[in-house]
Amino acid sequence: MKKESTLTPAYRWSVASRVAAAALGGYALTSAATVLLSLLWPAPRAQAVLWATMISFTVYTVAVIWAVHTRSAGRAWAGMVAGTVLLSGIAWLLWLAEQGGGA
Repeated sequence: MKKESTLTPAYRWSVASRVAAAALGGYALTSAATVLLSLLWPAPRAQAVLWATMISFTVYTVAVIWAVHTRSAGRAWAGMVAGTVLLSGIAWLLWLAEQGGGA
């Protein structure tokens, strides 16, 4: 006797998309946050990178939990992309300011 599955293909794709958003989007968001934190940390560069890297484990965990907990896969992707773009943009502007305004 074959047992019928109650999970629809749409639901399965939604779960797969959330997992991808959590894994890939969380990684991108965490990388951007790590760069920004290393630029903002008031310590020598090597120590700032070390501390930012340690904090990144917490950032990634929170990002994954949020992506799985949010209402839709689209919202998970939108949050990851928006957060990554925002943090990357701020980090880029701070880096330009450190370099003396660019070329």
